[in-house]
Amino acid sequence: MILEVAILNIKKGRSAEFEISFRQAEKIISSMKGYVSHQLKKCVEQEDKYILLVNWETIEDHEIGFRQSDEYQQWKALLHHFYEPFPTVEHYK
Repeated sequence: MILEVAILNIKKGRSAEFEISFRQAEKIISSMKGYVSHQLKKCVEQEDKYILLVNWETIEDHEIGFRQSDEYQQWKALLHHFYEPFPTVEHYK
């Protein structure tokens, strides 16, 4: 199993809007091949900061299956405009 980790810094004051969009986006990611589970956690110390943890069966399920899919384009449209700066994504085993 692979754990995808992303620190999400949201544009100031847009967290509530981000959370609404994320509820739509999580339906997309959870339907993908190789998806196992995910958690989105809001930072206690820093407003407008989150951590996203996604478990995948393989790194290819994330990097190829998800990121090269039409569904990813929907995910991107829902979420990417909230990030500042754009998050770095890392994988752990």
